Amino acid sequence: MLIDLSPLRRYRDYRLLFMGQLVSFLGSMITYVAVPYQVYELTQSNLMVGLLGTVQLVPVLVFGLVGGTVADTMDRRKLLLAAEAFMCLGALGFTVNSLLPKPSLAAIFVISALTQAANGFHRPAMDAMTQKLVQTKDLPAIAALGSFRGTVGMVAGPALGGVLIAAGGTKLAYFVDFVSFFFALAMLWMMRQMPPPETAHAPGLASVLEGLRYAMRRPELIGTYVVDIVAMTFAFPTALFPAMAEGWGGATAAGALFSAMSVGSLVLTAFSGWTGRVRRRGAAVVIAAGLWGVAMVAFGLAPNLPLALFFLGLAGAADMVSGLFRGVIWNETIPNEMRGRMAGIEMISYLSGPLIGNARAGWIASLTSTRVSITSGGILCVVGVILCGFLLPAFWRYTSGLTAPQQVSPET
Repeated sequence: MLIDLSPLRRYRDYRLLFMGQLVSFLGSMITYVAVPYQVYELTQSNLMVGLLGTVQLVPVLVFGLVGGTVADTMDRRKLLLAAEAFMCLGALGFTVNSLLPKPSLAAIFVISALTQAANGFHRPAMDAMTQKLVQTKDLPAIAALGSFRGTVGMVAGPALGGVLIAAGGTKLAYFVDFVSFFFALAMLWMMRQMPPPETAHAPGLASVLEGLRYAMRRPELIGTYVVDIVAMTFAFPTALFPAMAEGWGGATAAGALFSAMSVGSLVLTAFSGWTGRVRRRGAAVVIAAGLWGVAMVAFGLAPNLPLALFFLGLAGAADMVSGLFRGVIWNETIPNEMRGRMAGIEMISYLSGPLIGNARAGWIASLTSTRVSITSGGILCVVGVILCGFLLPAFWRYTSGLTAPQQVSPET
């Protein structure tokens, strides 16, 4: 079955949000390639590229929780507007720095950290908004559309980033990202005012702890966090792409490597209609995460760029299966008054794994080689995911059946 596009026709505000975030994310994925490429260009060090993940991890951990509790107490549209504007300034900072005769490595690290801090408010606000813009019955289709939007950006963005870097350097890539934010801001401005959040709690430590306690009591949520963190921590390889690209074609090869996983994700998402019939969603997440690790082992052993891209595509398809089912589990079990805080925790889970994984990959590669770093990580991923299945039996047995309580009327 093909992806269900009907929510885009039926909900005006969701359509505006979808379009704006599609363009904005496309620009962000251009910068996603440009930042590590520039760091490697300046330092010739896999370790320094990996350290980007370490620098970005702290703001993810702190502001993911803070942003989630704020999103549950204030106008989510205004919060998203503010976050987009701040990230726009970050793209401008990258552009200005790249125009200097000697771009500052420290500035790249600082701007990257600040951008992640803004993202800590952006993602919870967007997730909480989305759940209020559609009817409960459309949540599986919304999860697929969100994944589709993300994979389009992750395919086209890195590929376009490689072309832009080859044509005009990282400064051109950063500038295109800067411009993309204006379209997203315009789409958000055109949306109707959001209804106030249901909750009356004040943002602060007590609210954060309430969200953490809620997550800890839900085995289906804990499973989605743990499995993804394990898989990404051991087998996320993108910090090594700039070094690998040097022997396979430079900037254009780097763009292809950064895009390849998303090509697999996009193909899988386009034919994702079958996922609505799968009820053992916990088991599906575990199995898909294990297949991600297997594909990464094959990628690490690939002798040339075409095979490397093929196995990265398979890895991306497996990761998308995991992501689709994790998204549905989140949306069908979390009440909207907790959605912002849970989105913050989700953001920590799906960003911390790749950030730690990149640091691990860069460190191991600096001690051994890129091949050893990738293949060993893939093997550890498979072992870790299998252990998760045994240690989290409630998650493995989780079967769909719960639905979110809120309803909205279709819009035109």
